[in-house]
Amino acid sequence: MLIKPNIPSDNRIALFIDADNAPAAKIDFIISELATYGVVNIRRAYGNWKKTALSGWEKVLHEYAVKPIQNFDIVKGKNASDMALLIDAMDTLYTKDVEIFCLVSSDCDFTPLVLRLRAEGKQVIGFGRKTTPEPFVNSCSKFLYLDEETSAKTSKNKKEVSINQLKGNTKLMNTLRNAVKAATEDDGWAPLGPVGSYISNQGPFDHRTFGFEKLSDMFAAIDLFEVKQVQRDQQKVIRVRLKKPAVRKASKK
Repeated sequence: MLIKPNIPSDNRIALFIDADNAPAAKIDFIISELATYGVVNIRRAYGNWKKTALSGWEKVLHEYAVKPIQNFDIVKGKNASDMALLIDAMDTLYTKDVEIFCLVSSDCDFTPLVLRLRAEGKQVIGFGRKTTPEPFVNSCSKFLYLDEETSAKTSKNKKEVSINQLKGNTKLMNTLRNAVKAATEDDGWAPLGPVGSYISNQGPFDHRTFGFEKLSDMFAAIDLFEVKQVQRDQQKVIRVRLKKPAVRKASKK
């Protein structure tokens, strides 16, 4: 289970960047996001730095203290960087005290690596483009898309599209319903904290991908749920429940 803490954590994070399959312009977003989960002690980017296509990464490596790992293309069309990244990640798994691994790539070839890391009890945060294959995305504890900022700064029209996408995603809607049902208390309402934990355990869903800054905002926007805020132990607690179906009055004949 990977939940973003309310205060900075001291989790140790290892960041591995597949420079051939990641946009350098998003490095600030990546580092800022990881800072909410812990300290990024290991920062490495892999590629053949003689390629002009990687010039964007070269400009930001020193600024963000990312160590470049050089790998020549031994055979044309074959990328040795992927294998080097995989080996270093496994070395780190067994020789370093790291709680969270971060992979920045849109290449599904890293799916077996992610599955192995998670089998060893590690959390894996992935970053990649919208074109990233689902097996890689779904294997991560959390996956964030780099094509656009995952924030609430979206237009009204875009948010409406996001809501339609959410409601049209049967698998996701079932996950949301099941999360609410699993956390529901005797009064029929579910605290949002346990609901969010249940969703995180199911897969890499992130509400910001759909333009919502808070999980509660997303639930409130979907007309299948009700959201309310209550006072409990001198703290404000957000609760959610499935909307009860409207009772239709029998028509008089």
